[in-house]
Amino acid sequence: MAGGGLLGTVGPLILMFVLFYFLLIRPQQKRQKAVQQMQSELKKGDRVVTIGGLHGFVDSLDEDKVVIRCGDGSRLTYDRAAIRDVVASETSNS
Repeated sequence: MAGGGLLGTVGPLILMFVLFYFLLIRPQQKRQKAVQQMQSELKKGDRVVTIGGLHGFVDSLDEDKVVIRCGDGSRLTYDRAAIRDVVASETSNS
């Protein structure tokens, strides 16, 4: 009788953990993997948006830094991890 009561108490907790995993944890891990892949595949000419909202074009890259050319021609250096999204590529627009 005590064993059945314990399973009745722990069962909903296990079910809640499984639901959290499939609804929250797993999708977040997939998003992180997709962002890391996007950041590793950056190339010169890509139009990007940083996590701070800066829009520009990738001017040059190295292992962990990206130089972004802004609309006024200025060049700013960011960590690769600061790139939130690739909007388009200059080569695909021409």
